[in-house]
Amino acid sequence: MNVYKPSKIRNIVLLGHSGSGKTTLAETMLFESGSKKRRGSVEQKNTSSDYHDIEREKGKSVFSSLLHFDWRGSKINLIDTPGTADYIGEVAGALRVADTAIFALNGEYGVEVGTELHWKYTEKYNIPSLFIVNKPDNEYADFQNAVDSAKEHFGRGVVVVQYPYSEGEDFHAIIDVLKMTMYEFPEKGGKPDKLPIPDSHKAQADLLHNQLVEAVAENDETLLDLYLEQGELTESQMREGLQQSLLNRDIFPLFCCCAKRNMGTGRVMGFLGNVAPNPLEANPPKTVGGEPVELNPNGEPLMFIWKNSSESHVGDMLFFKMYGGTATAGLDLINESTGSGVRLSGLYGINGHKREEVPQIPTGDLAAAVKLKNTGVNDTLHSKDRDIKIEPIHFPEPIIRTAIRLKHDGEEDKLGNALHQLQREDPSMQIEHSQELKQVIVHGQGEEHLAVIKYALETRFNLELEFVQPRIPYRETITKAVRTEYKHKKQSGGAGQYGAVSMLIEPLTENMEEHSDLKVRDVQEIDLEWGGKLIFRNCIVGGVIDNRFMPAILKGIMEKMEAGPLSNCRVRDLRISVYDGDMHSVDSNDAAFRTAALMAFKDGFLKANPKLMEPIYTIEVTVPANFMGDVMSDISTRRGQILGMDSEGSIQKIKAQVPLEELDHYATRLKSMTQGSARYSRSFSHYDQVPYDIQQRVMEETMQVQEA
Repeated sequence: MNVYKPSKIRNIVLLGHSGSGKTTLAETMLFESGSKKRRGSVEQKNTSSDYHDIEREKGKSVFSSLLHFDWRGSKINLIDTPGTADYIGEVAGALRVADTAIFALNGEYGVEVGTELHWKYTEKYNIPSLFIVNKPDNEYADFQNAVDSAKEHFGRGVVVVQYPYSEGEDFHAIIDVLKMTMYEFPEKGGKPDKLPIPDSHKAQADLLHNQLVEAVAENDETLLDLYLEQGELTESQMREGLQQSLLNRDIFPLFCCCAKRNMGTGRVMGFLGNVAPNPLEANPPKTVGGEPVELNPNGEPLMFIWKNSSESHVGDMLFFKMYGGTATAGLDLINESTGSGVRLSGLYGINGHKREEVPQIPTGDLAAAVKLKNTGVNDTLHSKDRDIKIEPIHFPEPIIRTAIRLKHDGEEDKLGNALHQLQREDPSMQIEHSQELKQVIVHGQGEEHLAVIKYALETRFNLELEFVQPRIPYRETITKAVRTEYKHKKQSGGAGQYGAVSMLIEPLTENMEEHSDLKVRDVQEIDLEWGGKLIFRNCIVGGVIDNRFMPAILKGIMEKMEAGPLSNCRVRDLRISVYDGDMHSVDSNDAAFRTAALMAFKDGFLKANPKLMEPIYTIEVTVPANFMGDVMSDISTRRGQILGMDSEGSIQKIKAQVPLEELDHYATRLKSMTQGSARYSRSFSHYDQVPYDIQQRVMEETMQVQEA
């Protein structure tokens, strides 16, 4: 395998909504470059990128795949990514190390919700981007609609470089307004004939050519002066201007190709080799402190881990990008996250499911390593003489959750280890071992994401399990003040137990009034780990309870607050004042006062007009305008409250607040309701009181469980 100079490397990520043809485009590029003698297809399940069993089963990408090929002396690293929003974690990692992004647009639909989601990441990481309108041979293809939707969503920087001579079944030629040439393809695709632009298209080609030249010139004062003086720019001037405008994200060139029939991919690859930035020219990543990372091929080694793919016979295969120096087998580095030493062993060039051991990896290149101890995604590895940490990949928050129930007892540790490994490979999933709910809960990016996790647990780790409804982490509190007391007395031979406690339980509010009959001796303000506060006050006078028993009284109260009387969920926002009680010189001890306090608190809580509170989440739904009404109506049926709406062209954004209980299957419902075109994100907002009927239902269910 050749070792390329950084100036001859291009790192490209393929993005786009599911069904836009990214995998087919990648396959055609490999074939066109000569890296493959025969093109695979998604239908035949023999593509270089979608090689996992589950991808072949689904007929689409689930994981990102690193590919590479040589194009006229340059190495093109190509990362094919999933288009389904459920696998956005795979996309986020690829975008972190790419120097250029290609957005594939389906010629029939133009910009779709998945494209919108990926665009936000290119903006965040300042990645030069270009568009390819794919599938112009589709019966319902509408190139101009795709162009208009791209401009509507991404601005006037979208400029046409190519357009189809004809669309639908008659598609066979592309007009290039940069080179002012028509490329006519043979019936089976491949190398085109270069022809003059037909007279019937001359006016349109001239118009688009001028728009392209003006777009390049207006972003460079020197080129603008030359353009105004000469009325035209040379090919080399255009190339230079395009490269800088692309790098600055001032221009987003738009191409046309039919990947399935191998028409137009060679021209795109030529553009990548000639115009797309190499790693030294690309916008550099930043450190966690916000400083740009300078890529120095002759400096100390610096690498960043962006993907983990575990394989049964080799373990964790960690994908990395070199941001400085050269990686070689046997090299000793420091993991900035752990401070521990790491020795590089085997280094591999990756081409889909194929890998080849290589002696070295230069600055800017993408590769993989195995047997890196205590190393994972987002880790920065550097030489002993450096102290640097590259800004990590920011994975999106999950939008769906499920609980796991094992079918066989005694496999809890095996499940824990399996989930830990899966999370190492996929940081977009989150694992919650909830002591409060007594469930293991998996949080993911959608139903498909959860299905892939379940598939891995069953096939890779041989676990028999089922997904069940996760419980809701309710909170309990009260709405009125009560005084309560309890005497715990137990005599069974020998030393007995005796303790009596009287307390005032109040809902915690601002500017609470004091009580004239209470003298506060000591106050503890406790920030509860599950949210809210407890104010615990010692108001004992006359020594009726010894001060040494106050910690036991607090412990008894806290014990019941962790499993509240209404739902077995946690209690919050109370002020408790212990003002009276009784003790015995022999039989009183910590256990007696703990029990007395617990029972007094439980009895008083149930008399204090208790209320159940549920978690409320703020959601933002991104949806095409034609589904707006249906989505808003559905939110209303979920006890949701619309906070506002915004629009970006034909894409609408709805912001609302919805109880967590109503969101557990919302991702599936939203997908079904909008034909897979909508996406939503969510974040915890606050707790709010549940309706009376739901509180009664939860209390009855809790009582049934306790009786059982």
